[in-house]
Amino acid sequence: MLIPHPLLGLRDSQEFTYLGDANLMHRPDPAAENAEAAFCEYVFLRDNPAGVHRELWFHEQGDRSWLVVTRDTTTHEILGAELASDVKLGAAQ
Repeated sequence: MLIPHPLLGLRDSQEFTYLGDANLMHRPDPAAENAEAAFCEYVFLRDNPAGVHRELWFHEQGDRSWLVVTRDTTTHEILGAELASDVKLGAAQ
């Protein structure tokens, strides 16, 4: 499986470490009133979707960047990849 790295071009997926759902970038506020329940859901209750899904991948054997990869979990087709820092910045605006 080849991942289209935004800076380095196509890279073999074996250079990367898969972390999981890209929603993990959006941690609950530890100071919120419902923090305990929110963190319980954040850590233990994850979706396992079939179809198009956004995932976090770490380029461990490369430039050590984090990517948000859009992938179809039923076919393993990679539909795109973005630097996680760009995705996080876009969500903050």
